[in-house]
Amino acid sequence: MTDVAPLPAPAAQPMRVVQLAETRLTILGTAHVSKASAEEVERLIASGEFDAVAIELDPNRHAALTRPHSWAQLDLFKALREGKAAMMAANLALGAFQQRLADQLGVEPGQEMRLAISAAAERHLPLLLIDRDIGITLRRVYRSVPWWQRLTLFSGIIASVFVGEKVSEAEIEKLKQGDILEATFSEFAEKSAALYRPLIAERDRYMACRLREELARKPYQNVLVVIGAGHLKGLAEALEAPETRPPREERLELETIPKGRNWGKAIPWLITALILSGFAIGFSRSPELGLRLILDWVIINGGLAAIGATIALAHPLTIIGVFFAAPLTSLNPLVGAGFVAAGIELALRRPLLGDFATLRRDVTKLRGWWRNRVARTLLVFILATIGSALGTYLGGFRVFGQLVS
Repeated sequence: MTDVAPLPAPAAQPMRVVQLAETRLTILGTAHVSKASAEEVERLIASGEFDAVAIELDPNRHAALTRPHSWAQLDLFKALREGKAAMMAANLALGAFQQRLADQLGVEPGQEMRLAISAAAERHLPLLLIDRDIGITLRRVYRSVPWWQRLTLFSGIIASVFVGEKVSEAEIEKLKQGDILEATFSEFAEKSAALYRPLIAERDRYMACRLREELARKPYQNVLVVIGAGHLKGLAEALEAPETRPPREERLELETIPKGRNWGKAIPWLITALILSGFAIGFSRSPELGLRLILDWVIINGGLAAIGATIALAHPLTIIGVFFAAPLTSLNPLVGAGFVAAGIELALRRPLLGDFATLRRDVTKLRGWWRNRVARTLLVFILATIGSALGTYLGGFRVFGQLVS
């Protein structure tokens, strides 16, 4: 595999051409906030030299671009039950970041991908989606860093939506060199090899695997590969490297979510056992003490969960419901207070079609998270969960504090 002379590019976009067996891969590095990049993609496809187009998207992100109202088909309750609340919030935050860029620069981030999709369709060219699912990437990022960095990373995504009305020049410059995820995490990625690997380097390898798989199915002659400029060097090197194992095997490995430590799963059950033991010890000393311990537990745990729901402006009945549910759910690791709170909120205030239609724009502003019913349900889930978690630890300390006093 060797580099050959690249096609001329009036817009001076970074480009490399790699020969992979019988297929010529023209890898175009784009800036996701550049009109020039979008125009160059359109020019290359219109040249008629390519028989397929590959883009740095996964099926879900492709659907988000081509079907912007796909949120309306979401079963929110099912998504929460499957533990996807944090990932949904992160996707919303990233979408809001993109919307702010579009409003500020007059260029929709990812416009070159939209043009690649539409231009390929107009010329009846196969469209190859080669990037890894964003959910898998974020979960691998989550597993790759110590627990104390996880909250910082993901709260950073959410906070990026609310910090100022404009995206800084520094952030825009980062986007010209990479993509949305890289710009969001760049500060951490520069300092953490553990974070850089799943966020950037793994995706280079993954896209190389996907291209090899697609070419094994159908040996195209000339493929245009549209990716963020930050992936250009890594993808080219991954394609030029000798194959050491089947692409499918490597791809499946890169799609696997590393398992958490077993002791982490045991902690909630250990806390439950300790709290119940505390109640038992209290009643063994006197019924009055046992009842006082239970009352303190209910007030602290239920109260903090209710405060979280109140901050999210949940329905009054949701607040009351989570107050009584949290002390019980904290003793049952299989059911969370946030799930109960979100379930009640959905029953009382089911999102309307208009909420889904305006979701992406609403979450670009702080007040929009409370005004939009979809976003507010996520806030109810997250804040009630945080309140109950705090209540579990503070309530537990209160219980054992009374036992030893």
